[in-house]
Amino acid sequence: MKVLFIGGTGIISSGCVRLALERGMDVTLLNRGKSFRPTPEGARVIEADIRDFEGAKAALENNSFDVVAEFTGFVPEHIETDLKLFSGQVGQYLYISSASAYQTPPQKVPVTEETPLENPVWEYSRNKIACEARLMQAYHDTGFPVTIVRPSHTYDETLLPFEGGWTVVDRMLKGKPVIVHGDGTSLWTMTYNSDFAKGFVGLFGKQAAIGEAFHITSDEWLTWNQIFNLTSEAFGVKPRLVHVPSDLIDQFDSAWGDGLLGDKAHSFMLDNRKIKALVPDFVCTVPFSEGIRKVSRWYLSHPEHQIVNPVFDANCERILAAYAKAWPEGKLPV
Repeated sequence: MKVLFIGGTGIISSGCVRLALERGMDVTLLNRGKSFRPTPEGARVIEADIRDFEGAKAALENNSFDVVAEFTGFVPEHIETDLKLFSGQVGQYLYISSASAYQTPPQKVPVTEETPLENPVWEYSRNKIACEARLMQAYHDTGFPVTIVRPSHTYDETLLPFEGGWTVVDRMLKGKPVIVHGDGTSLWTMTYNSDFAKGFVGLFGKQAAIGEAFHITSDEWLTWNQIFNLTSEAFGVKPRLVHVPSDLIDQFDSAWGDGLLGDKAHSFMLDNRKIKALVPDFVCTVPFSEGIRKVSRWYLSHPEHQIVNPVFDANCERILAAYAKAWPEGKLPV
């Protein structure tokens, strides 16, 4: 099977590339060659910008693929480019959308693929919804062979699970208070990229997947308190957690706030029966307690990636100072 990954060196896609190669597939990556992640041995690389239609068309000329996996389509204009490049040229086109496209907050959990797509807060999610709609229109109008896949907070050893990334861990290591949104008890799902890959690669070549949407996630549901505490444990520290309302965070940092109010602040659990029915060998074997230890080992062995974001750090201090005013004598509850 000949597979083209558009991207292929990102957090999610890198795990899928490795598994496709392990399964003996002929793998090509189309990307700009700017990732710090090395290209897995055995994959061919075409260096081009998929958003440059003429350049991408020239780069792909004389190539044919059974499967195209699109990891870099974020707005409908990106989809139009792909439709021009691949209509009539590929057996299956898999589009990475997002589980944040589902109704937020969900009226019913666990979420299934029948849950409406509606996110009134986060523009990122609304764009993904629009991309899905355009692809499904192409499927119904012309038979474009699309399969939509919706990940939810998939990570690898390079990704810390919260806004601010290493800055949050740096605060933990220095004994500074760390912000947890809400009261920390909302439920969340973390999925390691090698687990996600089993479901994703398992869809390749499946005729029954065309014209369908699937989410692919772990079945492990954790509170954000557990996520923060497991992270601090992996780095060998005891955190000073401060629970701050998401609305207050939004007042100081709208980008952080959009990601909370439009996604992470709400309990979000997903029913994986649909992907399991079509890909029976899909099973997640990396619990977050193990995955976050992989993350800690990677960061501790890569000091060049231990980068503190001074703007985010200063915003944390501003938020904490404002929140402290609600407490007796202005003392935070830590």
